Amino acid sequence: MLENPPKIKIGDFIILQRQKYMKLHKFGNIESSAALGKDQLELRNIEGHPYCSTFKMIPKETRGRQRITALELCSDKDMQDIRDIMNNAESGADNRNIKDDGGSQKLGNEEILKLREDIGDSKKIIGTLVENSTSFQSKTVYSQEKYLKRKEKKYFEYVQIRQPSIRMLAEIFYRQDPDKIMGLRIDSLSQIISYSDVNAFGKFLLFESGTNGLLPAAFLNAIGSGTKGKLVHMHPGNVPQKQAIQALNLPQEQLDRCVSVNIYSVLREFYQGKEEEKANVEEETEESAAKRPKLEEGENNTDEKSKSDEKVKPDEKSQKWKLENKKACDLMKEKFDSLIVVSRDHPLNIVKELLQFIKPGRPVIVFNLSKELLMEMYVELKMLSTVTNLHLTSNWMRYYQILPNRTHPEVQMSGNSGYILRGTSIN
Repeated sequence: MLENPPKIKIGDFIILQRQKYMKLHKFGNIESSAALGKDQLELRNIEGHPYCSTFKMIPKETRGRQRITALELCSDKDMQDIRDIMNNAESGADNRNIKDDGGSQKLGNEEILKLREDIGDSKKIIGTLVENSTSFQSKTVYSQEKYLKRKEKKYFEYVQIRQPSIRMLAEIFYRQDPDKIMGLRIDSLSQIISYSDVNAFGKFLLFESGTNGLLPAAFLNAIGSGTKGKLVHMHPGNVPQKQAIQALNLPQEQLDRCVSVNIYSVLREFYQGKEEEKANVEEETEESAAKRPKLEEGENNTDEKSKSDEKVKPDEKSQKWKLENKKACDLMKEKFDSLIVVSRDHPLNIVKELLQFIKPGRPVIVFNLSKELLMEMYVELKMLSTVTNLHLTSNWMRYYQILPNRTHPEVQMSGNSGYILRGTSIN
């Protein structure tokens, strides 16, 4: 455990976790609250406590169908595992004699509601329900676990405040709407990061067309703070998606390592800059003898030049995208250590355009939900001979329930999480 764990402070993004359910929320001010199911949590008591602290939900009042709930820091006694109930409970060999007729619980609905109002302690409530269940001791250990989990979900009155991480953000975004992050599951995200060879000293070029900022956030997190690493984040829209980046609560120094630019705007400026440089070289060659003495005669020209620069600066500051484009163009001239393209559309033209900015012998990674698009791209890149050692792979992460004599995949799980085409640049 860390000696000085990070503390919860106003302005942070936090993750509220109740059992396995997690929700991202911004702790904007001392009076802010967060909806969690039918409960409206008042967050004023969480400020200053270490992350991963657990709080007990204390009901204050009911407004319609919503409960207004305060949070109280848990003591060591409150932190005891609710499954201690099972320590002295017997279990059966199988469930063949159990009848699901609704009559195994001695307590009625009204008695359970009264019990919840009088006791208010979820552990005691579940313990009472177990004691009054005629079938609990006949259930197998696995069935008892399932029973307790169902009751926990209904009566569990504890919330843990977590510090956002890439893994948790990926899980939250995927659960909410996989399409908003292009079906990018945590296993595919981890492989993209691994294949790209991201480190603290390189420069990396990323194009993505909408993942709630999950990909640039993952790359910034891997580059780290206080390093020399740089990330150019290209996107097709006017404003980059940065929800995941903001949620990580990164220091400004680390945020400055990411340059977000519109791909069409920055490419136009890059090519225009090359044409202007070429024109300037030709003009300098033709008129250098005539212009140089005039500039050396006095300081008036220099003064006028500095004044004109001062007039331009405020305008550039007011348009941040111009400064970002300039930074990106400078890095594009130096070239990058890897190229990552995560596109909703056909990625071939984007990859062909951006390959010129990648150093030879560097990784090229393309992610897409369509296998057919990447197969077309595989053939095209083979013909162009710009990328070698091409591999097309798919990911299928499966969760398993492992118990004695009961090992099998989970019944409900997500399917394929897209396809990855990877290779090595040779241009």
